[in-house]
Amino acid sequence: MLTLIHAPQSRSSRIIWLLEELGAEYDIRYVDIRRRDGSGGPDANNPHPHSQVPALLHDGTLIWESVAVVQYLTDLHPDCSLGRPPGHPERGAYLSWLAYYAGVIEPAAAAYVSGATAGNPALARLHTEMCAHVIAVLTRQPYLIGETMSAADLLLASALQWMRKILPESEVVDRYVRRVTDRPALVRAREIDSKPSGFHD
Repeated sequence: MLTLIHAPQSRSSRIIWLLEELGAEYDIRYVDIRRRDGSGGPDANNPHPHSQVPALLHDGTLIWESVAVVQYLTDLHPDCSLGRPPGHPERGAYLSWLAYYAGVIEPAAAAYVSGATAGNPALARLHTEMCAHVIAVLTRQPYLIGETMSAADLLLASALQWMRKILPESEVVDRYVRRVTDRPALVRAREIDSKPSGFHD
């Protein structure tokens, strides 16, 4: 059984979206987390090593951090269109974009939003180069990997929904976000996100 460790309106919300895309059977364990505004705090029911989300339990195995959870789930469901299983011709690109999201996009975006890029030329250059790369790719093709959406797009689009300013104003980016988020699974995920019950109906 899959159990998602989840806090409403947080990074784990996108994992509900992915689980709905996969058509997976899963439960949700709603937990409290420390929020940016100072509210919340560690929850004893959260097995994540830093009491954050997302975390996923699968038959006694703990997986944590968004990209690890995304890869684990898409590999677990190799027939899902959002993954690229071993042997798939786009497997390398898929893994590269997952790693790029975690290792470049999120850190560069966080530095930009926090203002750290203003006084650090190296961070400013990283953010500028990241933005240019992502926009160039989305100018050439509808999705990060090519003609078909992947879970890497789900990660990026979910971040852009929360904070559009991590990429510059661009109709290319705006069309991309609309394209990726216009999905029934996301509608279902939003309905599930903040349920007070710990059970997924």
